[in-house]
Amino acid sequence: MPRMDTSSTAQIVEALTRAIVEHRLRPGTKLAEQKLADHFGVSRTLVRQALFQLSQNRLIRLEPARGAFVATPSADEARQVFAVRRMLEVEMTRAFVRQVTPAMLRALREHVAQERAAVDQQDVPGRTELLGDFHVRMAQLMGNQVLAELLRDLISRCALITLMYQSSEAAADSSDEHAAIVKALAARDEALAVRLMEQHLQHVEAGLAFDRKTPTNDLALALAS
Repeated sequence: MPRMDTSSTAQIVEALTRAIVEHRLRPGTKLAEQKLADHFGVSRTLVRQALFQLSQNRLIRLEPARGAFVATPSADEARQVFAVRRMLEVEMTRAFVRQVTPAMLRALREHVAQERAAVDQQDVPGRTELLGDFHVRMAQLMGNQVLAELLRDLISRCALITLMYQSSEAAADSSDEHAAIVKALAARDEALAVRLMEQHLQHVEAGLAFDRKTPTNDLALALAS
């Protein structure tokens, strides 16, 4: 494999993300820096930078004196996160309807267009980030940074589960549901917007397929795919 330059950190992040998302790496697999450096033909410093980025996205966990491991998603944690999100986002939707402006609607429509493009291009990491950020964007447009930060943290806690277990069909449905929510917001139909948001979160949770194939813990085999 040809050696990469310092810009290759993003390539390492993408390769590992796809190995995790496409179920080629088992949760809990140790990601040895030297093995990764040898595989990609780069320094351990670049590998370390990539692992740090992945830890920020909660795809891996960094343990002092032990190294990096693929994060182990918890279905129970995901269900708890969705329960809390429903509590917060129902009220957020009510508040959004009451203060909605044309500029806020324009921003949400642009976001939904980006989601659809990522879904159509089968950009799994991209679509997952955009689909989650739709909810954060609503809070930001309301000027509520505390709520935005809370939602970002909640969404990141189940990001790996969504990445690993949301099908392309379910992702497309989520984007369509976001578009329907924006339409209800534009109509200032509070009851409909709230109902659509509740149904959307229920659909996302119900659409996570936990019976997917078992991945490997062989790092070389996973990255060779």
